[in-house]
Amino acid sequence: MKHLLSAADLDRDSALSILDEAGRLKETLLGREVRKLPTLRGKTVLTVFYENSTRTRVSFETAGKWMSADVINVSASASSVQKGESLRDTALTLTAIGADALIVRHPASGSSAQIARWVSPEGVGPSVINAGDGMHEHPTQALLDAMTLRERLGGLDGRRIVIVGDILHSRVARSNALLLSTLGAEVVLVAPPTLLPVGVEGWPVRASTDLDAELAGADAVMMLRVQAERMNGGFFPSAREYAVRYGLGPARAARLGEDVVVLHPGPMVRGMEIGFDVADASSSAILQQVTNGVHVRMSVLLHTLVGTEGTTE
Repeated sequence: MKHLLSAADLDRDSALSILDEAGRLKETLLGREVRKLPTLRGKTVLTVFYENSTRTRVSFETAGKWMSADVINVSASASSVQKGESLRDTALTLTAIGADALIVRHPASGSSAQIARWVSPEGVGPSVINAGDGMHEHPTQALLDAMTLRERLGGLDGRRIVIVGDILHSRVARSNALLLSTLGAEVVLVAPPTLLPVGVEGWPVRASTDLDAELAGADAVMMLRVQAERMNGGFFPSAREYAVRYGLGPARAARLGEDVVVLHPGPMVRGMEIGFDVADASSSAILQQVTNGVHVRMSVLLHTLVGTEGTTE
């Protein structure tokens, strides 16, 4: 696997290979005083972020360092981008410097795929990993969500996963819809009508606007962040109404089964998307998602830079 640009790049076998390797890496490092493997020694990994990030950026940096790669963070706000340098020239410059992998977050949908065409036109050049491109996709988030669900539920085949909130602007929803359905889950998207994308009926999911009706029989509920920074109009009347209709507050959470898993990709808007106590309850896997993000991203770096013959020893 040269690049990871979309969850659509992964068939069932390749997705399970990444998830299984992530599990082995997690088990290998569990309890170690020194969490360091020699797997990527000599490799140079650059994180190139044009948008703010905590979880994704830090977990990729941690993943690379735990595998002994040289990890360098490139922030658009402190780079030649501020002097007018184009995305193409930035990507080619970082390739010329010696990058083995470019981990890219950019506000434009399709930007990671375009960078891959620029820096690796014939399959020779650095690997490109999509860390979120506009409202398009975020494949490693879907992988860490799938890993967390496998750990909590024991598997994904036949499981009913309800994804709730700002589907329209969510790259997380798009990647999860693709990956979870590939892994055998039934995916239900729930949102106000204004926050369901045009063409969602063509996705491998079922869409609904009635949260309470869809929670019955759910094995997991994933709440999404309302992305106010991407909104330029009134998509719902008020934060209070959104919380009443589409938030996972204590009363609604109490109606879920004891084994139903609650997820959120973060950052959370507590009190609106998810209740304060709900986010911290035993059913919540939110911090487990963060932990698994490191091991999933270690596995993705291993698959793209070394291949499936890489070792975790």
